[in-house]
Amino acid sequence: MDSRQGPLDPVVTTLLEEHPYRTLPPWHALSVDAARRLEDDVFGGDPTISLPSVTDTAFPGTCGSVPVRLYRGRDETSLPILLFYHGGGWTLGTLDSADDICRALADEVGCLLVSVDYRLAPEHPFPEPLVDAIDALEWVHTHGDALGGDTSRIGVCGSSAGANLAASVALWDAQYGSGVLDQQVLCYPITDYRFDTASYEANADGPLLTRADMRWFWEQYLRHPLDGHHPYASVLRASSLEAVAPATVLTCGHDPLRDEGIAYADRLEDAGVPVTHLHYPSLPHGALSLTDSVNRSAEAMADLTAAVRSRFGIDPVETAE
Repeated sequence: MDSRQGPLDPVVTTLLEEHPYRTLPPWHALSVDAARRLEDDVFGGDPTISLPSVTDTAFPGTCGSVPVRLYRGRDETSLPILLFYHGGGWTLGTLDSADDICRALADEVGCLLVSVDYRLAPEHPFPEPLVDAIDALEWVHTHGDALGGDTSRIGVCGSSAGANLAASVALWDAQYGSGVLDQQVLCYPITDYRFDTASYEANADGPLLTRADMRWFWEQYLRHPLDGHHPYASVLRASSLEAVAPATVLTCGHDPLRDEGIAYADRLEDAGVPVTHLHYPSLPHGALSLTDSVNRSAEAMADLTAAVRSRFGIDPVETAE
C-alpha cells in the first residue's frame, strides 16, 4: 500500500455502515436536482456551534447579487477575515450545507468568516463560479473593515471544489489582483483535470467520493474539456506559482484527490511559497465534515485551525475557550 494511505480509520469504517452513509447513492448516478436535494438532506441540519453572530447578506457582483453569510467567531472588531468556498463539485452545496464547518472554522480560528454562495454549474459553468469567488475577495477587501474585520489580514479557504476556487483566487490575486491575501487554506483540493493518479486508482470506488463522481463533477463544471487545461481550472498546470499567498494544504489518504493535493503543495514549496502540508493517511475525502463522530477528523480540524491562526498572527492563548 502507498505510504501516504494507511488503513482506513476504524471509526470511519463503522460510520460508513450507518445511516445515512450506508444508503447514499453515488453522486454521478443522480440528476443534478436529485443530487442537490440529497446533499441538502445529508449536510443541512440544525447548527451545533453557537457564535456571537451569524448574518445573511449579499453584495453586488459582476453578474448580479452574490449571497454571503457572515460568521463572527469573537464578539470584537478587527477580526481577521477568512473567505470560505464550499465543496460539492462546483455543482452542489449551499450556505446551509456548509454551515457546520463554517461555524467550526470561525469559532476555532477566532475570525470573521465569510461563506460565499457562488453560482453553481452546470447552469453556471467555468469560469462563472470563479468570477463570484474573485468578486467576493474584492468586496471583502473594500468593505471588510465596515463589517468588523481587519482587511490587512485576509485569507481564502475552501474544501474540495471550494479549495479549487480558493487556490484559483489566490493565483488570480498574485497575477492580476492587489496581492491582498495573507494565506490560502486548501482542504483536499481539486487541482488538476485528470483521473490517472495512484490515488485515483487506489480510491476509485471511494469512500465518500469516487472517480466516476469526479468525472461527473468536471463534466458539469467545464464548458468544454479544453477548459480543464486552463490554470484557473487546473491550478497545478499554472506556469508559475511564485508570489501566491502562503498555503496550508490538507490531504487525506483515502481520497481520489490525494495525489493532486500533495503535488500542488510540492509545487508551491518549489516556487518558494511557505507551505504547511497536513496529511492524514487514515482519513477519507470530506473528513472535516466528520469531526463530531471521528476523533482523528477532530484532530485534523484542530491542526488546520492552529495553522490558520498562526498565519494570521493570532496567539492561541488568546483564542482558547
